[in-house]
Amino acid sequence: MQSPPAAPVPPIGVVVITRNRRERLLHTLDRLRSLPEAPPVLVLDNASADGTAAAVRDRHPAVAVRVLRRNRGAVARNLGVEQLGTPYVAFSDDDSWWRPGALSLAAGLFDRHRRLGLLAAATRVGPGGRADPIDDRLAASPLGVAPDLPGPSVLGFLACASIVRRSAFLEVGGFHPLLHFGGEEALLALDLTAAGWGVAHCPQVVAHHHPDPGPRPGRLARLRRNELLTCWLRRPWPQVARQSAGLVREAAGNPQAARALAGAVPRLPAALALRRPLPPEVERSVARLEQAGAVDGEAR
Repeated sequence: MQSPPAAPVPPIGVVVITRNRRERLLHTLDRLRSLPEAPPVLVLDNASADGTAAAVRDRHPAVAVRVLRRNRGAVARNLGVEQLGTPYVAFSDDDSWWRPGALSLAAGLFDRHRRLGLLAAATRVGPGGRADPIDDRLAASPLGVAPDLPGPSVLGFLACASIVRRSAFLEVGGFHPLLHFGGEEALLALDLTAAGWGVAHCPQVVAHHHPDPGPRPGRLARLRRNELLTCWLRRPWPQVARQSAGLVREAAGNPQAARALAGAVPRLPAALALRRPLPPEVERSVARLEQAGAVDGEAR
């Protein structure tokens, strides 16, 4: 007796990471589950203590949930990509989702552009749908448009408005565990580009982002910490020296810089052990972006 044929693998799925934001997540899942593409959705729960997993299973039984025993930060996305298994994977946070039709459009772009490793979408923020400031910077990238990519080459993006080719993402190791959270996008963009994959801004693909208003304590310090760690991991030693010395000087009178430095120093031995300098052509692209003032890890 022959086994029934296996169900076809959907072209694109969605990985959502969350931690202790149950109601926000449920609203996001309402939006994702109503998409005409009907993508498979996998939630990675970063050790929430607010009943997130049970609430998702009750309201959205078709959504897979993986509960992590500790907060893995951005690395939870890596685990989701490994588990989901679709050729292309879109990322959402618990306060972001995709415009209807966006995922189908993105899958077509990946199909037609075989070197495309990561697609940086346009982002519409809040109920009014204003453009995120990062959109203009990505669109104006001085790196230009390669003939085999669907939009300007970039070295920055918003994780919650990005879609990856699964094979490319796994090849370079995904988001780096040393960074945990905050500006983790820049290092992934560098690693994909160093491996020969294209990272392109495609404004015709749109994500919606509805972040909580108000301050996020510690956010700026984490961003500054991870900028320095990314430098140690990938940039030439003269740049490492300049950036390190600059943060040390700033830390003397700036509490955020002092916290960033305090967070970075214990991680520097690991950064040194894991150091892998960029190929010269990628370093030149980074330098061009820095000269143009167009470097972005993320902007939220």
